[in-house]
Amino acid sequence: MKRVIWIILDSVGMGALEDAKQFGDEGADTLGHIGEKYDLNALVNLRKLGLGNINGIKNIDSVKEPMGCFGKSRERSNGKDTTTGHWEMVGIYTKDAFPTYPNGFDDEIMKEFLEKTNLSGYLGNKVASGTAIIEELGQEHRKTGYPIIYTSADSVFQIAAHEEVIPLNRLYEICEIARKMLKGSHQVARVIARPFVGEKGSFVRTANRRDYSISPSSPNVLTILRDYGLLVAGVGKIEDIFNKVGITEAVHTKDNIDGVEQTLEFMKENREGLIFTNLVEFDSKWGHRRDVKGYYEGLVEFDKRLPAMIEAMGEEDILIINADHGCDPTFKGTDHTREYIPVLVYGKGLKKNVDLGVRDTFADIGQTILEYFNLPKGNLLGEGFLKEIR
Repeated sequence: MKRVIWIILDSVGMGALEDAKQFGDEGADTLGHIGEKYDLNALVNLRKLGLGNINGIKNIDSVKEPMGCFGKSRERSNGKDTTTGHWEMVGIYTKDAFPTYPNGFDDEIMKEFLEKTNLSGYLGNKVASGTAIIEELGQEHRKTGYPIIYTSADSVFQIAAHEEVIPLNRLYEICEIARKMLKGSHQVARVIARPFVGEKGSFVRTANRRDYSISPSSPNVLTILRDYGLLVAGVGKIEDIFNKVGITEAVHTKDNIDGVEQTLEFMKENREGLIFTNLVEFDSKWGHRRDVKGYYEGLVEFDKRLPAMIEAMGEEDILIINADHGCDPTFKGTDHTREYIPVLVYGKGLKKNVDLGVRDTFADIGQTILEYFNLPKGNLLGEGFLKEIR
């Protein structure tokens, strides 16, 4: 029985890409800069797979005989966000960047938003950190009942609301309306529900976030797997990123460790196919908030859970671990960073200590999965590397 367990360490980049200057990210290095402040050699299990052996990685030691295959990849698509990164992994090239709104959303957009949602007002409508804006406007939101609208350097329309003021079902409904409304030249990559709870001075976001993405093109790696009758299980925000396209089953998670546990639950079922997991806290909780210590501790926590996944693997299983972009917690601003991503691959039936080099596109990973299941690649982006590791 063939299975791929594909883990995305959301935002765990490893150094600025050659074109990072065009994105304002020259000098960014998520892992390298964390390693300047904290000891990355504590990531003993990731190091065993070959993390420290990747060419160009900084502030982490290599091991003599890695048990996995290791390399890094550049991104071909025009972007540095969740959507473009994940879509490229499954063979979709994004040529034109999704629209962004550095000065907030146009008046015409907000007028239509109020009309279609039957809301009488809104707060914010500016670029902001999610945690900062709920602290700034949370109390006014509680008084007025108006949702808080904000964006970032990414292509997102974010709607924050206190769960006691705007119930979750209503918040999700508002987001669905916004998603249908934002099309054409205003087709943002994601509309995001950002519920929170608490009182003034102690507002906190909850795990009830939902992402409403535009639908990816088809065929892609996920739809091919699905169409051939294989399991495509989405863990965490995977289902949202792909707007359910190609996903056969899904479960949302409250944090990284819950994501690991839900992955292990799918592994117990012994069904052939793909288990595709996104561990979002690296990005949402520590990267965007520029919390270096939290980011490091999150990496260590994941590393400690890694042996449980390896132990649960069958003889034919393949484990793939990579990122989707960077979010350097030491860098300026609060946004994603245009970086190389590390790529680690392990399987009991695969070669060990194989240097995959620098892949030209994230899509090489998805193509390798299709090769593993002996499925046609079609005209999708990328070149698989199964022959190098089998």
